[in-house]
Amino acid sequence: MLEIVLNNVNKSFGNKQVLKNVNFEIKTNEKVALIGPNGCGKTTILKMIDKEENPTSGDIFIRRDAKVEMLTQYPREYLNEFIVKDIIYDSFKEIQEMNNKLKELENEMNTAEGDKLNKIINKYSSLQEKFIRIGGYEIDSKVDKLVAAFKVNSLMDKKYKELSGGEKTIINLITILLKDPDILLLDEPTNHLDIDMLEWLEKFLSSCNKTIVIVSHDRYFLDKVAKKIILIDNGEEEIFNGNYSYFLKENEDRVMREFNEYKNQQKQIEAMKKKIKRLKEWGKLAYPCGEKFFRRAASIEKRLEKMDVLDKPKQDESINLAFSTNQRGSNRIIELTNYNMSIGDKELFNKVNLLIKYQDKVCLMGKNGTGKSTFIKRLISGDENIKIGPQIKIGYIPQEIVFEDENITVIEEARKYFEGYEEHLRSALVKFLFYSEGIFTRLNKLSGGERLRLKLFCLMQQDNNLLVLDEPTNHIDINTKEILEEALNNYSGTVLVVSHDRYFINKIATRIVMIENKKLINYIGNYDDYKREIERIKE
Repeated sequence: MLEIVLNNVNKSFGNKQVLKNVNFEIKTNEKVALIGPNGCGKTTILKMIDKEENPTSGDIFIRRDAKVEMLTQYPREYLNEFIVKDIIYDSFKEIQEMNNKLKELENEMNTAEGDKLNKIINKYSSLQEKFIRIGGYEIDSKVDKLVAAFKVNSLMDKKYKELSGGEKTIINLITILLKDPDILLLDEPTNHLDIDMLEWLEKFLSSCNKTIVIVSHDRYFLDKVAKKIILIDNGEEEIFNGNYSYFLKENEDRVMREFNEYKNQQKQIEAMKKKIKRLKEWGKLAYPCGEKFFRRAASIEKRLEKMDVLDKPKQDESINLAFSTNQRGSNRIIELTNYNMSIGDKELFNKVNLLIKYQDKVCLMGKNGTGKSTFIKRLISGDENIKIGPQIKIGYIPQEIVFEDENITVIEEARKYFEGYEEHLRSALVKFLFYSEGIFTRLNKLSGGERLRLKLFCLMQQDNNLLVLDEPTNHIDINTKEILEEALNNYSGTVLVVSHDRYFINKIATRIVMIENKKLINYIGNYDDYKREIERIKE
């Protein structure tokens, strides 16, 4: 059964057309991912399905009576002063009101007599039947089940504003799931979730009987959950019936096929043009008997005019990233010996030991709140108990990128680090997708992805032999992630990264350092190697 149909949907914002005649169908219980570069219209499609936005033209059909709920990627700030428990139970507002009415009727029955009592009993029975039908007596068990699954029992009495970003995402998701929607729209659902939560969510979404449409840059998550990929690029859609890995292979094959078709046609066109030129030259030489050569040339020209000329396949705009270092420095890059770390009364590390050597690419992992970012900040600030090898120069990208002066422009910030002429600086910034007027954008107006691109540009102008990155893939699209992965793989220095992006970790990590019970546990290899080792230990 069809749940969602987009038919020739166009969407414009002012003079900018974002979507052009987009068509696709989503069936009952399908798990579909919308992917594409930032700004291509993925979230806009979700909002149109949710009826928060309207198409400029075209039609969107949702199955009659289908209940649609959407998880947005931004916290619901209007809930800041509410208690989490109240927010969760508000999902059953209709049921709560019905329950209160039942209690009122119960009180009335205690004092009523005769016909009045019979009327109240009949009213109570009818309402109770409806209450049972919509699951009124199952509220507490539903809430308990999801709260336990997401492990948020300890949050129930907190205010929403006191929660972390990941905790807010979880509470928002719980409230939506409790409404039992037929169609679930998820906009970046993995943001701020730790690995355990991600894996639980993957299993839950994969097994639940709901139609799910996901927008996410988490490629590992898409591989596990999505069974259909819809690529939105240049305003148009292309459909791939498989997960993300299937899409990668099929898309690569498609691009190669289109490029070969384009090249072959260009060769054919060039050969036809040469033949036309040659026939006309022969016609001139054979004058006055060269008419047949001109006729043949004209015939080929007509064929050329009628030919459906293929456009050159569009190549993705990409950043030319290449980190480099001219000095190796010490072989022992970072060393901890019986290192302790606390925040206030909360102990995070207890007598931990760690050695990171030259050219290691280490991913520091652990649940939210175990001290990953705290450790990175202490490393960068120069904690005297963290031993850094001699001649080690650190390049650092924090989780939240803030520039020293947010009021200056992109080119003014870049000029601090770039040695060379102004025209060379502008050309270099183009490679980081800062074009024309974009270089005069003030830093306080940049998006998260633009901030990361500028920070990467500045880092690459320095001769760092240790790169420390705290959740570097949070605000960038898939294309930029792939470019960053390639740059880090080719980097000859040492990398320490905090990340929950398992696809990214698989690409770049040679070691996993997991924070477990206030200790640092080493695992050789990438994320998949780590998972295999954990399964082996369990056996």
